[in-house]
Amino acid sequence: MRGPTSDLPLLVAACRKIHPNDRVPVWFMRQAGRSLPEYRASRKGIGMLESCMRPELVAEITMQPVRRYGVDAAVLYSDIMLPLKAAGVDLDIVSGQGPVIARPIRRSEDLEQLQPLNPDRLRYVTEAVGLITGQLGDRPLIGFAGAPFTLASYLVEGGPSRDYAATKALMISEPSLWHALCTRLADLSAAFLRVQVAAGATVVQLFDSWVGSLSAEDYRRYAQPYSARVLQALTDTGVPRIHFGVGTSELLGLMGEAGAEVIGVDWRLPLAEASRRVGDRYALQGNLDPALLSAPWPVLSERAREVITSGAAAPGHIFNLGHGVPPDADPEALAMIVELVHTEGAQLRREAREELAGVSAAGGGR
Repeated sequence: MRGPTSDLPLLVAACRKIHPNDRVPVWFMRQAGRSLPEYRASRKGIGMLESCMRPELVAEITMQPVRRYGVDAAVLYSDIMLPLKAAGVDLDIVSGQGPVIARPIRRSEDLEQLQPLNPDRLRYVTEAVGLITGQLGDRPLIGFAGAPFTLASYLVEGGPSRDYAATKALMISEPSLWHALCTRLADLSAAFLRVQVAAGATVVQLFDSWVGSLSAEDYRRYAQPYSARVLQALTDTGVPRIHFGVGTSELLGLMGEAGAEVIGVDWRLPLAEASRRVGDRYALQGNLDPALLSAPWPVLSERAREVITSGAAAPGHIFNLGHGVPPDADPEALAMIVELVHTEGAQLRREAREELAGVSAAGGGR
């Protein structure tokens, strides 16, 4: 059991809407990001899926950005396709292309390839998490999984897609098949996350990378129930849950209702506006535009400060990018961002919170 809330790791505290001395935690999605030279050296000649199944390699890659940047949490080096592979789906991750599914799901018979996940087939994950937590100390390890809609889009399309036409067509025209597919995927993702938590992960994130392609009504009907199924399956673990999607500015309120404590926000919407949309029940994560990492430091640093200031409108804030680290990102820029958040974040958040409180008090006095 954890001690008093003041003893919580900074990132876990922010998930709980607690900011000791107004400090702001920071980590980066896809934090190795293919941008670290030590990552490329570690992966040389090793396929993506194979690299995720080597515990010592997973531990090394997971720890590289922690050592390099001093971020406030590590994120497990893995891939959202990994549980699909463990469940029996014939797939590969092709360099420069992404996941390729040998037998796309288009009819009910195709579901046979998606079997319940046996945790024994994920022993390499358990071993890797043990190696990582042994090095992290009190620093949290973030486990993650893909949300059902995003996993379904890969399975139905057979790989990456620009418009998800086949996915949407099946979703609307074959609702029974869609329900059966997403129910299996939700249980698969929940099982994958539970393996990570049982091994030592203390925070989890559910990625819904492609759900921004849906309208709010379609999201409510065809995606939210299954994300909720995943998140609710983690309730008894007590770990904070982060729910992140790309292009989801109009879906944030509905994403919150799915059951996570923290809502990840991409770069398209200021965090203050995101907090207004979801309300003060949720902490927020984000949301510096990854494309700005190549900008001159005076410009980049001001944008980072704006993110912290805007994030002060939320009761909890975890600084992050609005999506993953690009492969060509300058590691030095990321290191400088972490230093800025750690050295200036508390004052920026405190000043912004005081200003918001003053505005609120003035408005109440009219």
